[in-house]
Parts: sequence; structure tokens; C-alpha cells
Amino acid sequence: MRPLLSCLLACAAARVAIAAAAAPIELSVDASEASRRILHARLTVPASPGPLTLVYPKWIPGEHGPSGPITDLVGLQVKAGGKAIAWRRDPLDMYAFRVEVPAGASAIEVSFDQLSPANADPFSSNASANEHLAVLSWNQILLYPDRESPGTLSYRARLRLPAGWKFGTALPVASTGPEGVEFSEVPLRTLIDSPVAMGAHHRVLPLAPSSLRPSHEIDLFADSEAALAIPDDLRRGYDRLIEEALQLFGAHHYDRYIFLLTLSDNLAHFGLEHHESSDNRSYERALVDPDRRRLMIGLLPHELVHSWNGKYRRPADLTLDDFRRPANTDLLWVYEGLSSYLGEVLSARSGLRSPEEAREQLAWLAAVLENTPGRTWRPLVDTAVAAQLLFEAPAAWQSWRRSVDFYDEGVLIWLETDVLIRQKTGGKRSLDDFCRLFLGGESGPPAVRTYTFDDVVAALQQIAPHDWRAFFLERITSTAPRAPLGGIEGAGFKLVYDAEPSQILKSQESVDDTVDLRFSIGIVVDKDGTIGDVVPGLPAARAGIAPGMKLVAVNGRRWSKDRLRDALRGAGGGDGSIDLLIENADTFRTFTLAQRASERYPHLVRDPARPDLLSEIFRPRVASQR
Repeated sequence: MRPLLSCLLACAAARVAIAAAAAPIELSVDASEASRRILHARLTVPASPGPLTLVYPKWIPGEHGPSGPITDLVGLQVKAGGKAIAWRRDPLDMYAFRVEVPAGASAIEVSFDQLSPANADPFSSNASANEHLAVLSWNQILLYPDRESPGTLSYRARLRLPAGWKFGTALPVASTGPEGVEFSEVPLRTLIDSPVAMGAHHRVLPLAPSSLRPSHEIDLFADSEAALAIPDDLRRGYDRLIEEALQLFGAHHYDRYIFLLTLSDNLAHFGLEHHESSDNRSYERALVDPDRRRLMIGLLPHELVHSWNGKYRRPADLTLDDFRRPANTDLLWVYEGLSSYLGEVLSARSGLRSPEEAREQLAWLAAVLENTPGRTWRPLVDTAVAAQLLFEAPAAWQSWRRSVDFYDEGVLIWLETDVLIRQKTGGKRSLDDFCRLFLGGESGPPAVRTYTFDDVVAALQQIAPHDWRAFFLERITSTAPRAPLGGIEGAGFKLVYDAEPSQILKSQESVDDTVDLRFSIGIVVDKDGTIGDVVPGLPAARAGIAPGMKLVAVNGRRWSKDRLRDALRGAGGGDGSIDLLIENADTFRTFTLAQRASERYPHLVRDPARPDLLSEIFRPRVASQR
């Protein structure tokens, strides 16, 4: 009898464990206090008696680093059958909590609060809520058991909204009622991939022709009703964006697509890709103010591209089994760099940017990279590998440290790739053909197909034979002082500098209230006179000026943007020098820029010796837009 009884008990325990693993985790989120920047979470986690580890997501897809805001999880309590259970944080893994599930329990109840910081730095772990709106990132408001792969877990979520607020999300809705929203049961990965935007001021904008399937829309949330008044030409541009994207890739990998666009001056500003949606955050008046609009116009095209490049096709080393293990980010020059290039192309093809604006944007990012001395010691691939460090690095000395340059330098590299394909095939093929082959595939619901560097090289080889491996390795490992301008030059243009700032720079200075002279004397000055950055090797750095110092006066008069620019135009001393009175902590000192440096701003000009491929690249592909 004893062996039989033991066998029966073991089988019963196994059935309980299987049932626990199969049952969904119940998650209830109360956002009624979102205006106080606090969310309340309750989870019911199926569990078997014995030790259990609950994990908070650490490595967040699309953020390329351990950005899960664990320090904002507070008030943690664990219970079983209404009785408290002690929990203990793993001493080596700050994101793991260990509990002992008591005998007889089939589930545990977990509750905690999640705080949203007030600082508006980038990333979803920063400011995400205010008096009028909020964005819920599910990874911040849940725990999951580590008893098995997260890929086997499913969640059934509920959300209580603040009174009078509306919501938008790609997450399938099961029902809505007075108590809030109940979502359909989905895998954990789908839940984390489906943020919810909510707010008091809300507008839904269907995009593209109504007959186009799948459907696309922008869900707008703003701090005011006035901010929702999108101009007709901008809306038409977003309609064309969808048509141009589907034309470019030739297929889609979502059942519907939603741009979640939150407009607020006191939320973090960034974009985060998801498979069937994107979390886009910008200025309150980004749609209605020309300067702010000019700065955010490339955001939605970039995030839309990620549905193909980043979500459907994804570097194998960025496709992890869980949210705990570090990722190898060395292919971000493909994941983000190619997406940045295609985002610029689609912005131009859809008319969101005029051809001139598209060229000025390209000139600006090329000039910044040309004036980045840090490239002489740090190759581009290291900015990708070290992305988790560089995203959080300060702005000071950025040109010497280098930043996450795989975005902008990726634009130059993939432009050059596009130009080379066109040259080698006599204009019969382009990077568009690579996009359809490598990123397009067959239309269908969300799916993931991983790739490696070898896969990228092999696909390009099918489009246009070339030593693509050597081509890319030379560019991503180079420590040459010059940026890779072969694409600009091969497309029939030259990067030049003159005394007239582009409209993009004017808008940037207007919005940020700064003066950007990095291409002349080599400084960026904030509105209060603080030196935000200094470019090594240029006059300000040679004189001894450093970031963090504060500009007080120019040539003996209190500093202003106009006076600083007047000095550059030759209104200084007779020998062409400029005297800058600088405060460094509590010390004042005059620095003399001995070498006259006139205003210098980047532009692209046509090279008549080469064919104009850039205009062809930016040309609309959808017939109705020509």
C-alpha cells in the first residue's frame, strides 16, 4: 500500500503543479490615483507548496538595458489564504523575491504600489503620469514566477481608470464596465508588449483609407483639448506614412496597429516600439506648434518601422527567454540604425518632411558625427555594445565620450548601402528590395524571426553581390576621425558649412532655449548660460572652457544669444579675439578665444558631377502621392 500511496500522492502533486502552471495569473491594476503618480497592483499567482521566486522584469525589450524601475516598487505584501507570508529579496539579484508557499495553498496573493517619478528624462521608467494623462507599462506593475520560462506564462489583466478618463491600447479587450476594463488572457510577452495610454483629453484618428486592412490609428492623449487639434496636412501625412510603409515592406505582421501618442511637457519624451503599437511621447503642442512639430516629426515613422525591424525581425542576441538575462546589443546598428534610416526615408516619402527638410536633417546628423572626436577612440560597434551605459550617460563631454551614435551613424551607413546597391545594379535594385526580402515576408499576426550578422550579409548578397561583410566591419570598427559620408556623396550631394542656420537648428534652439555653436567655437550654451557641452579641439576647448561652467559675459557685456553670435560675426576685439567671462563654481575668469571663428552651420548642396540619387530615394512610391 505504501508504494501505491506514494505514487498516488506524487501524481496528485504533479497534477496540481501542471494546473498551477496552466492557469493564468490574475493582475488587477488600480490607476485611480495616477494623477498622484502612483499605481496599485494586485496579483493572484497559481502556486504549489514550497519555495517560489517572484521576479520583476529587468531587461525591457526595446530599451536595450536593465531599465526595469525596481526601486519604484513599494509596499510589497504576499499572502496565502489571507495570511501574510514573509518574503526575502535575493541578495545577489535585486529583482527577485523569494517566498515559501505554505502547505495546502494553491495560489498566493501579491500586492504592491508602483511609483512614477516626476523627472522627465527619457525611458518609460521616468515620468509617465500627471494630472491629465498616464501611460501604463505592464512590465512595471507585475511580478512573474521563475518556476518556468516566461514564454509559458499567461495573464488576465484588469484596469481601473480615473473617473472620466479614456484609454487606448493594442491589448485585446474582453469587456468594459463601471469598474474598469477587463482584457483578454494573453501571454506575458504580449502583455508587456502592449502598453496602455489613458487620459482625460483623448482623440482617435483612423489612418489611411478606411478600406485598407489591417486598420491603423493614432490614439491621442494630451494635457489639453487644444493640443489635440491636429492640422489637416499633418493628418494626411500620417495617412500616407501607412501607405508608404506597406509599399516599402510588402507585408505586415500585426492584426492592427495603434500609435499611442501622449502630448505633455512634463512627461518623458521618447518612443518605444511594440509589435502592434508604439509608445510615443512628445511636447504638449507638438502637433500645433511648428517648431515642436518639426522636432518630433520623425518619431512615429521610426517606431512604425520597428514593427518590421526589431519586433518581427530581431537580432538573435536580443531575443531572450526571460527578462532577467543581459542581452548582447552589438547589432543595434541594424536594429536601430536601419530603422532610423528607413524612418527618415518614410518621413520624406510621406510628405511629413519636405525634400529640403529631409536634406537638412541628414546634414545635421552628419555634421554632428563629423564633429565627434570620440570616434577616434571608440568605434561605432562599442556604442552599440555599451548602449546600456551610454543611454544613462550625462550630456557633458558627449562629443568626446560618444553617445548612442548607432542611431544617427546607422543612417549614414544604410544610406551608403542603399546607394551602393543602386550603383551596382544600374538603378534596377535598391534597399527597398532588401526590405521586402528581409523584413517583409508573408503578412500575418505578430511573429518573431531572429537574425544574425551573417543573415544580413546573405540577404544583401541576394540583392546586389558585394563584399558586404567587409563593408560593414570597416565602418562599425573604424576609429577614423571622419564620419562615413560615402552615402551622401554617392547620392550626389556634399556636406558644407555656411553662416545660415537651418530651420531644424532654429527650431531646436527655440524649443530648448539654447544656442548651439558646436561647429564654430565648439560649445552648446543653455538658457541660463551653463555650458552644456564642449567639442575638444575647437576654440572654446583650446582656451580651457569645460562643460558645467557658466557663461556670464561676452566681450565685457552680459551674455545673450545675440551678443554671442555678434561676436562670432566679427564684433569682438580688433585682432578677432573673443573674451568670454566664465563662472566656474564660485570663481570667475576671462577666457580669450584667440582665433576668430565665424558662424558655421551644416547643409547639403548638390554635386553636379554625380547623379541625384537622394531625390530618388526620397521620392514617394504610392501613386496617389506623386
